[in-house]
Amino acid sequence: MKRTTLPQRAPATDTISYAGYRFPPDVISYAVWLYYRFPLSLRMVEELLGARGIDLTYETVRRWSVKFGLGIARRIRSTALARGDKWHLDEMVVSINGRKHWLWRAMDQHGAALDVLVQSRRDRHAARRLMRKLLRKRGCAPRVLVTDKLRSYAAANRDLGLNVEHRQHKGLNNRAENSHQPTRVREKVMRRCKSARHVQRSLRSTTRLPISSCIAVTTLTQGKSGRYAPRPSRRGKA
Repeated sequence: MKRTTLPQRAPATDTISYAGYRFPPDVISYAVWLYYRFPLSLRMVEELLGARGIDLTYETVRRWSVKFGLGIARRIRSTALARGDKWHLDEMVVSINGRKHWLWRAMDQHGAALDVLVQSRRDRHAARRLMRKLLRKRGCAPRVLVTDKLRSYAAANRDLGLNVEHRQHKGLNNRAENSHQPTRVREKVMRRCKSARHVQRSLRSTTRLPISSCIAVTTLTQGKSGRYAPRPSRRGKA
């Protein structure tokens, strides 16, 4: 079986190219938005689109999600409001092929996802890797750092030499704790996680597709017969 490779990272300002695909961009973006925004399986998305007269297979939806998911998520993130200066960090355990991994997540005080990172360890090195990634992407240190009582966060904070207020209390970190609930729901829908790379790609796209995003929710116009007629493709793409 041919392995699907991840697309190379492109700037958020680049236009997403749908050239060579039989279906119009509205249908493709709508299918990707459905799969990542709601806890739906690929076959569920296939049935929902079939009810609207769009005939395709779940494998087509999977290929679209791999091809365009991160690109759409980056464009949404580039147009989002500025993130807050209070970081909530937390971790949760996920099972990938029967092995225990840890999903590290960062949120701000407004409930916006800053980043997610799947790692096989739960120690100071893993916490330091997450915080270093956040500092590199945000360009500045937070005003307040809120975590639970895991000692790895304090150790990583000392290693990085951050002079910020660090609040360690389980009750103060409900913002990050509640952000794990959609992940648990999607984990049940997916039934199993194939690899850490698969989980990382899925969560990076899921946490950046808000329900009110206008980039993917587009009015689909139908023809007189009520069904969508895809354009003939020269490259044989779906």
